[in-house]
Amino acid sequence: MNPIVSWLTARGVNVWGAQVLAVRGRSSGEWRTTPVNPLTLDGGRYLVAPRGHVQWTRNMRVAGGGELRRGGRVEAFRAEEVADDDKPAILRGYLKRWKAEVGVFFDGVGPDSSDEELRAIAAKHPIFRITTG
Repeated sequence: MNPIVSWLTARGVNVWGAQVLAVRGRSSGEWRTTPVNPLTLDGGRYLVAPRGHVQWTRNMRVAGGGELRRGGRVEAFRAEEVADDDKPAILRGYLKRWKAEVGVFFDGVGPDSSDEELRAIAAKHPIFRITTG
């Protein structure tokens, strides 16, 4: 599904709120892209990695930011990784919004799980707070 969502999103189609994340490769410096579901929660914006520690999360740690793209709109941002202890509310909000799409990657934990259950999986799912301006 990722290539289809990326293709549609690149053409400006809003697919369940998806955008294309572009981040510079940590070795090559070239732009790497993948579809993401940015989450807005309590005035903050976040990128959650449902599949865990993947290439885009490793690149984000080095690059410290990137771009969110949809159609011709490009939004540059800075990113700061969220500490595991601060993740339960963000994970809960993300799962409320996108559990149907990504729930399989969360080891049976869902939006109604306790903070302790969410904290237990927090280290497996990097989260970045994104800021612009």
